[in-house]
Amino acid sequence: MKKIIYILFLCLFAKAGTGFAQTDVDGLMMAKRNLCGGFMYGYSSWNQYWEGTFLRKNGNIGTVSSQSVMAVANYGITDNLNVIAMAPWISNKASAGTLIGQSGIQDLTLLLKYQFLSKTIMGLDVSMVALGGGSMPLTNYVADYLPLSLGMHSKNAFGRLMIDAQKGHWYGTASASYVLRSNVNIDRTAYYTTEMIYSNQVALPEVFGFNLRAGWRDGADLVAEIVFDQMNTLGGFDIRKNDMPFLSNKMEASRLGVNFKLPVPKTNGLSVMATGMFTLAGRNMGKANMISGGLVYQAMFNKKDK
Repeated sequence: MKKIIYILFLCLFAKAGTGFAQTDVDGLMMAKRNLCGGFMYGYSSWNQYWEGTFLRKNGNIGTVSSQSVMAVANYGITDNLNVIAMAPWISNKASAGTLIGQSGIQDLTLLLKYQFLSKTIMGLDVSMVALGGGSMPLTNYVADYLPLSLGMHSKNAFGRLMIDAQKGHWYGTASASYVLRSNVNIDRTAYYTTEMIYSNQVALPEVFGFNLRAGWRDGADLVAEIVFDQMNTLGGFDIRKNDMPFLSNKMEASRLGVNFKLPVPKTNGLSVMATGMFTLAGRNMGKANMISGGLVYQAMFNKKDK
């Protein structure tokens, strides 16, 4: 069998590559009745992957590449409570072999972001933020087609807790996340993991991750930061020699990158973002390099004058 490996997309489990400000991985909040929305284009590719913990190449698939266009919106219900929505269009292909590329809309993610602490401690402006929400597939894409499937096709519940500290323009943010994933139905009635299972349902392991970022920012308009992101499934099994990957494989990834956000002069709300990430270490994952860039616009909706 051809050896192939799944690349985990920048949608729910690895948001460190997202360049938007006021997202689920930063300590910034959208002000009341403010709306920020836009689009990010992303590209990632790899020609090496970890088969278990063994890093290797595979000429049967060559380079696996992914393109995505992510639509994101964030609205301030209050100064301390935001709602975030995002959905990506994804296209995947392999440069060699016979696997047919896939493209289409993936999952809708909805999150509530709540800042429950904001105070000055020993000269530091400290805030703590909690997030909760979930995601669900928007289309009936095939999940059991790795590495070219658009996603896992599971319904997910998501939680994140973060702390942000800033002094002047310098800041640091740390967060931890947990994802609970539903079972997935596949188009076969039996499959092998570490034992033979006679079912069309696959139980996906839960996901734990943490994210560290530090840098310089001027409010939410001008941001430059270094990011480290870690993702681990809580269970699963390694890809076997000369076998294909599977939905319930154990997956780990450590990534390092940078994010930038710059306001566009004389536009009163338009900003440009750019992100670059590369994979330091992994398990049953592609050793991917990722770049993204896009535009977002922030608008304020005030009550009409009396």
